[in-house]
Amino acid sequence: MRLVPESALIVEVPEAEPLVGDWRAKHDWSGQRGVPAHITVLYPFTPTEKIDERLHAELRKLFGTYPAFSFSLPRVARFPDVAWLAPEPAEPFKALTDAIASQYPDYPPYEGVHEEVIPHLTVAEGAVDLQDAVETAIAPSLPIEARATTISLFLEDETGWWNRGERYPLGRP
Repeated sequence: MRLVPESALIVEVPEAEPLVGDWRAKHDWSGQRGVPAHITVLYPFTPTEKIDERLHAELRKLFGTYPAFSFSLPRVARFPDVAWLAPEPAEPFKALTDAIASQYPDYPPYEGVHEEVIPHLTVAEGAVDLQDAVETAIAPSLPIEARATTISLFLEDETGWWNRGERYPLGRP
């Protein structure tokens, strides 16, 4: 466990919860620690102890310049050891990640370990047989249609549990 609780900026996807919630609760660390179905915009973000009203104001201003948008989750995709849903279009998520990472360069996405950040909704972490089971179970129920209207700030507490903090509205087109 980390010594300093972190935060994350995400797009919550409640439309996916009925289909992926049980999988995430059993096979995804974030689903087991209070984070709902989501697509990450930036993780890790600032330590929770550094979050103040000035930061909230900056985030409201930044995210307010990006329009709300609709997207679809039409297919199951895979990373090694992860089954995930691929959002289409992915570009609005990439633009949000690029914007927040540019404004806060001390917090590169995923601590800079990935050369390319691929927007995704994690369903389950595990071996190929688990990924096959996920795909078999949920692919027939896709696509999921959703709309991103806010960015949620999630805060880790001292126990490793994550709670929703502020929500920052996206602007209107």
